[in-house]
Amino acid sequence: MNGWTEEQISRAGLARLFEASDNVGFGLVAAAGPVEAYRIATGVSSAGPSVQRALFDVLESHGHEMRRDALTEAITRWSARWDTLAPLRDLETVRRFGGTLLTPESDWWPTALADLQLSEPLCLWVRGENPVPIPPQNRVVSIVGSRDSTSYGENVTGALASGLVGRGFTVVSGGAFGIDACAHRAALKIAAEDNPLPTLAVLACGIDRYYPAGNEGLLRNIAQRGQLISEVPPGSSASRYRFLQRNRLIAALSAVTVVVEARWRSGALNTAHHAAGIGRSVGAVPGSVQSPNSAGCHRLLRDGSAVCVTDAAEVAELAGPLAVEAVQKRAVVPALHDGLTVEDLLLLDALPVRASSTVDKLASVAGLSIAGVLAGLGRLETDGLAQRGDGGGWRKRPR
Repeated sequence: MNGWTEEQISRAGLARLFEASDNVGFGLVAAAGPVEAYRIATGVSSAGPSVQRALFDVLESHGHEMRRDALTEAITRWSARWDTLAPLRDLETVRRFGGTLLTPESDWWPTALADLQLSEPLCLWVRGENPVPIPPQNRVVSIVGSRDSTSYGENVTGALASGLVGRGFTVVSGGAFGIDACAHRAALKIAAEDNPLPTLAVLACGIDRYYPAGNEGLLRNIAQRGQLISEVPPGSSASRYRFLQRNRLIAALSAVTVVVEARWRSGALNTAHHAAGIGRSVGAVPGSVQSPNSAGCHRLLRDGSAVCVTDAAEVAELAGPLAVEAVQKRAVVPALHDGLTVEDLLLLDALPVRASSTVDKLASVAGLSIAGVLAGLGRLETDGLAQRGDGGGWRKRPR
């Protein structure tokens, strides 16, 4: 198998087959193991009564109700992606880029991800010329914030990231413009020999892609001196849904998530809510009451879901013994969302902006059944988010 284990091959295939919110798929892996789950999900073998019973038990234990035909419906939905499966090709692609695939069976798997329970990723695609394990959770801090950062936010971010790396922490962020990029750059500048992994970027696309393209130079530098990681296989494109799912990984890998600047409905708040939801400490940097870029931070502070932090020492303190007390005192605020179901969000991401797409193509890209696509298109059309073209195809409705 070219050095790849059966578990790695199976999980690589499942990573292309399932989206991160596919409870039935993730439950099937928990119930049957990755190898048998891959065989069932691709129609090679059928799920016997014991597997179906275990799947029901797994989903029920995590608070998910399952219809009797849920697995059958899911297999029909997954079949739209069967033609795209080539796990050995994906594994060789990541190897060609000097990377590897980590799985929960790997010695280097970050155990902190287990706190995500059923949402724990199937695998992590890792790219980096620095082959070292991701540090334990108590030595990792995530710094996130607005893409349209101000000079104030960038100065604070630089001081936080450099101070944390100097204290032996790894700084995690999402590789985006603004606060993310500033955190990565500052961490790379201060990198020392006694801190072999100064920063890592968690991507919403395949690790063979540098996204956003404007940060290609930075992402190349991170691949050389830090690491790029993703739960989606090579070639996967970034989408709004995958950005939101990616945020849970940033939160879970870290002892503390710090929001430097965030507007009232910033995606950075989504990361903070993920962190709070799994018992991680959250810090927020205060700003001017007149600055819209700090409105989200002030919201976290006012709601009690974050602790006020102003320098690296205070963040490091949250990652230490005082972190437990901070978590106990914090109120957990529900994550923001735009009201769309997961299926409709996947479908919306699959819709092209200019050219139209057929229902069959949308089913393959979104990983939904034909019936699910047709129902979703009706809802999105009613909401003014999708429109049918003259040729019968579908696309996003222009704003």
